[in-house]
Amino acid sequence: MPVATTSDTSAPGPVRTCVGCRAKAAASELLRVVAGSDVEGRPALVPDPDRRAPGRGAHVHPTSECWQLAVRRRAFPRALRSGEGLSTAPVADHLAEIHQSDSPQHRPETGAHSS
Repeated sequence: MPVATTSDTSAPGPVRTCVGCRAKAAASELLRVVAGSDVEGRPALVPDPDRRAPGRGAHVHPTSECWQLAVRRRAFPRALRSGEGLSTAPVADHLAEIHQSDSPQHRPETGAHSS
């Protein structure tokens, strides 16, 4: 039996390209990032997990590898058609929170901590 690939099956919902690894994925699997401002009012990349913020957005897999690759390639200013100088801290903090909540540091069913 042949294995289905992404090229011959349609993904559920819209398909977007990760600005980090350049792979296509369903928009629901990617984190949308928009140009906005940080808590101090300076221009910054802002995570848009609900995909509802107005304006142009760029999409990235919510992994540190894709995030670092996109930052290193300066993909966000190009994708968002904005100038250089956008702070990356808000998105980096958001990704750190996601990965911290995903890691099994504490298993409530046993009360044991993983090492």
